[in-house]
Amino acid sequence: MFGEGVSDKFLERWPGTFKKKIIQQCRKLPNIGELEELLLAADPPLDRIDVEDDLGWDSDLSSVLLLSHLIPPSAQGRKRPGKVSASQAEKHLVIFKKTGTSIQEHIDTITTSAQPYLLAVGVRKDVVHQFFIILDRSAIPCRSTSSLGAFDELFKAHFVFGTSYNSMLHNMYMFIQTTVYNIDVGKVKESPRVAEVRARLLN
Repeated sequence: MFGEGVSDKFLERWPGTFKKKIIQQCRKLPNIGELEELLLAADPPLDRIDVEDDLGWDSDLSSVLLLSHLIPPSAQGRKRPGKVSASQAEKHLVIFKKTGTSIQEHIDTITTSAQPYLLAVGVRKDVVHQFFIILDRSAIPCRSTSSLGAFDELFKAHFVFGTSYNSMLHNMYMFIQTTVYNIDVGKVKESPRVAEVRARLLN
């Protein structure tokens, strides 16, 4: 749809350009437990590289989830008054199931036809063997086995299947669309927070 130049941008730019800066910016946020856990997982201290430590998601996926703390979810619609926490938003982005869990059983529990999200199957959150994109009660296996590759595919699935972003993750996805992939820059409406975070990260 957009050519290889745009298609490869996330995997090229996230590890080098964005990941470190997002971790740095998140260190300045008011400290809450969820944020602390994600920061530890995204940037584990050298003296804590204990293989047995279950720090949560792997470093790359944790850095993506940190973005939802920098660009907090917006509560939209009359049904959802009040603020949505970043950890609630995380559940709309990725869900973990232990290896051996029936994927079909998970799909059978879906009652609403929600926006696409990742299902990570593995031994632990940081040892995932396979990712699936769950969309319209179907499980589409991701080609990539890395969390960044799977997120890249999830983002692209919105365009391929012509579906809108989840309202809770809208601002976060919009940042990734305009700032990382450079798609429709200046043509789409962004929240002031997205523009502000972009200015801070790219300066």
